[in-house]
Amino acid sequence: MHRPVLSSDDVLYRDDHLLVVNKPAGVPVHGSRMLEGRPETLLAMTRELTGRLVHPVHRLDRPASGAILLAIDRTGLAAMSSAFEKREVEKRYLAVARGWTGAAGRVDYALLPPRDERRPGSEPRNASTHYSRLATLELPFAVAPYATARYSLLELNPETGRRHQIRRHMKHISHPLVGDTTYGKGEHNRVFREQFQSARLLLHSRSLAFHHPSGGEWIEVTAPLDPAFDRVARAFGWSAGLKAHS
Repeated sequence: MHRPVLSSDDVLYRDDHLLVVNKPAGVPVHGSRMLEGRPETLLAMTRELTGRLVHPVHRLDRPASGAILLAIDRTGLAAMSSAFEKREVEKRYLAVARGWTGAAGRVDYALLPPRDERRPGSEPRNASTHYSRLATLELPFAVAPYATARYSLLELNPETGRRHQIRRHMKHISHPLVGDTTYGKGEHNRVFREQFQSARLLLHSRSLAFHHPSGGEWIEVTAPLDPAFDRVARAFGWSAGLKAHS
């Protein structure tokens, strides 16, 4: 099995308090008893690369890729955890969804914790996600009950940070993400596997922007697409538009 590698090129930002890395798709941020075979974690890979023990400040799903903020010390962890809680961090994601969405929209839909976190008495928590459509595509592959398959390239800005929020919100509005084996549509996932050799969840943490806890400097960090997502973007003629939009 191919072992994901974190290289120095994946370090997008680093100082004495904070680190932003470009997480590979399929790599869990930290270990869990739910994960079989004890796969290598992002925290372990980062420690091996940098020689520093780091702590995640926010979530990024295992099958997703892209920018994730890690804290090197307690000062950075406390300050940035507070910034995320106060919604002072700007997050942008890229995703490919089934169907053609509207030009832009907002999903306000409260979410229960996912089943593996849910407890008796758990209540839905407010969750909001903005999205805008960057491009569309229609492919000549029949996916019942339609004669063709339509897809949208989206930029998404989650206001809140519920687990699996983007994936669950897009499913809620009937535009599940391609490659999502939990909330998506198997027929569309199959089209991408067979026609484009893409088996991953097409969700990428595109950028993070925040005020640095030391001095308040505004930091903006952008994560390039990994080869698998970039191959899909090139095949669909979306690469130029993404560069212009970044």
